[in-house]
Amino acid sequence: MSRSNVNHEKFMRLALKLAQKATGLTNPNPLVGAVVVNEGKVLGRGYHRAAGLPHAEVMALKRAGPGACGATLYVNLEPCCHFGQTPPCVDNIKACGIKEVVFAMRDPNPLNNGKGAQLLRQYGIKVVSGVLEEEAKAINQVFIKYVTKQLPFVTVKIAQSLDGKIATASGDSRWISSRASRKFSHKLRRQVDAILVGINTVLKDNPLLSCRYLGRLYKKQPKKVILDSQLRLLPNLKIFSPHSPAPVIIATTPLAPLKKVASFKKRAQLIITKEKENRVDLQDLFKELARQGIAHVLIEGGGEIIASALEKRLVDRMIIIVSSKIIGGRDAPTAVEGEGAMKIKECARLEDIKFKKIGSELVIEGRPLASKMSRV
Repeated sequence: MSRSNVNHEKFMRLALKLAQKATGLTNPNPLVGAVVVNEGKVLGRGYHRAAGLPHAEVMALKRAGPGACGATLYVNLEPCCHFGQTPPCVDNIKACGIKEVVFAMRDPNPLNNGKGAQLLRQYGIKVVSGVLEEEAKAINQVFIKYVTKQLPFVTVKIAQSLDGKIATASGDSRWISSRASRKFSHKLRRQVDAILVGINTVLKDNPLLSCRYLGRLYKKQPKKVILDSQLRLLPNLKIFSPHSPAPVIIATTPLAPLKKVASFKKRAQLIITKEKENRVDLQDLFKELARQGIAHVLIEGGGEIIASALEKRLVDRMIIIVSSKIIGGRDAPTAVEGEGAMKIKECARLEDIKFKKIGSELVIEGRPLASKMSRV
């Protein structure tokens, strides 16, 4: 590997590290970090902090000041050339006198997608692309799916016992996981735009569905999406409490009584989706959530919803927290219900699996692989 390539990777890793500082805060925008380098010295660095705020390139160039003239700009995503909530970055790059732009991956947004690099070349700026491309794609999986498929990235989180149960036969589920794992779960909630659960989970557990750290609410709170095909929700549930201030979205169907629809419209946003087998059509719901700018959805239950999402190939990532407890009981619920696979060869399975320990518990993360379990 040439010295130039080594340096490109070195500074691109810095850009990637900067980008990840805003994980979960930029949706539906991408995670982007930028570094301005001249003669091996970093003159400016920046990252995109939230949608509507300046892009990473603008922040890095501003901090570099006059030193940006004749320098190289490293950025993990192709600079934009279109007007959105902010002006095009390529024009700012040209105005600052940057001589070379090194980026990791092409912008999958059809509004840009190669056009930014083309315009930079027309401005006489040298362009190098594909540096640490796979690493760049990995940190922007949410954005890539959202902008190319107009669907949110979907993470399923499960906390279960060692024998695969999510509650006892009597319905008791507090607490299967440890305090440390629950802290991990709240950090995960902070990274998403919405938490999705079914009506049975809400009626049984009466959760707040808030995002907390050491008892305090995070500044950013994900929206709460409740699947309730017949509007069985009760108005005094904790999800409507001021102690859980995030907006509530109720996904229902034409099966819901009109009087209840009118009543709950005063408390929450209602989305009336297509109805499939007396249930909310998840595909239809997710399309609407994406239209509202929700780029990352965390499904936390129940078992029927998780099974349905897997069968419809809507799940992009699964995170399973396995505690050291053994619950037992033939009637105790499991994390994934539905009809299930009829044969072992039809089972859904995970790939790209990662493992880590949190105290005495094991966290398994992986990507569901399409299988014959899917009935779509």
